[in-house]
Amino acid sequence: MIVVRTPFRLPLGGGGTDLPSYYKKYEGFLITAAINKYMYINLNLPAIVDKIKINYSKTEIVGVNEIDKIDHNIVRETLRYLKVKQPLEIHSMADLSGGTGMGSSSSYTVGLLKALNLMLRRYIPVKDLAEEACRIEIDLIGKPIGKQDQYAAAFGGIIQMEIDQLGYVTVTPLNLEHEVVYELENRLLMFYTDIERDANKILAEQSEKIAKGSKSAETAKRPDQEGKAVQAMHKIKEIGHEVKKSLVEGNVEQFGRLLNEHWLVKKGISDRMSSAEIDKWYDLAMANGALGGKIMGAGGGGFFLFCVGNGKRKHLRKTLENAGLKYMNFKFDWEGSKELVNI
Repeated sequence: MIVVRTPFRLPLGGGGTDLPSYYKKYEGFLITAAINKYMYINLNLPAIVDKIKINYSKTEIVGVNEIDKIDHNIVRETLRYLKVKQPLEIHSMADLSGGTGMGSSSSYTVGLLKALNLMLRRYIPVKDLAEEACRIEIDLIGKPIGKQDQYAAAFGGIIQMEIDQLGYVTVTPLNLEHEVVYELENRLLMFYTDIERDANKILAEQSEKIAKGSKSAETAKRPDQEGKAVQAMHKIKEIGHEVKKSLVEGNVEQFGRLLNEHWLVKKGISDRMSSAEIDKWYDLAMANGALGGKIMGAGGGGFFLFCVGNGKRKHLRKTLENAGLKYMNFKFDWEGSKELVNI
């Protein structure tokens, strides 16, 4: 039996510049982190039964030569990719469900890849693990997503990602001072909106707008003709660099204000990013101690992250809980995707 634990991710700056529609022309830059909320993959090799069994929100059972019949696209494409054709039981459990903006599908992909590689006794460096997860989700399944989630889940910690036009990712740990990390964990509050949404639809629209904006600028031969989505992404990348600077310098107040700036820019990319209800909660938070915040992931629902001013944590939490949001405590994860059991 093999058990692998893989963290969920927390984007801190530059989110969206990891989309192929953006980085293939402009290069990407992100600051992202992993938190201590996890996806667990349990892999078991049955002694007698000659089947592949997958347990998630439903149960699938297929023959070892019937991988094409598997509905779970991540399991199906990962088994194909690794050319696995043997009896298996794959069970998954998670601290957070899908549709919450925390990168659950990528955490699942990274965890499953790591577990299967352990089973095959195939050593895989952490960067290759992240890149193979990207290949499965982006190239083989065709999800309109970027590379942030897979790298954050694989590496853990707080990292800087630079993505060149060919998609090559350079990862640099930020190595923040302990006091800065402690203050970040104390100042950041996360709340669940109880709104689940399909991130793929939002990201597909965002990617399409970026691609159209890039094409119009190319046709006009003028950078100022780039679409609003592309210009917004340029600004978000600039904010990502400022986020790094504020964190390295230990200026959490400035980081909080940058979250607000990021959210205002992000909302302008697509009408799906926010809603009247989300805007109401955001305005309430800003009026009760928040320096800034944003919806996690593609937007539209899921989790809200807020950075609170000094001494305002308790008040902001109570205010937002009274408004119907669900508070979730968290800390950063520093281990990334990790083997827990291998017997």
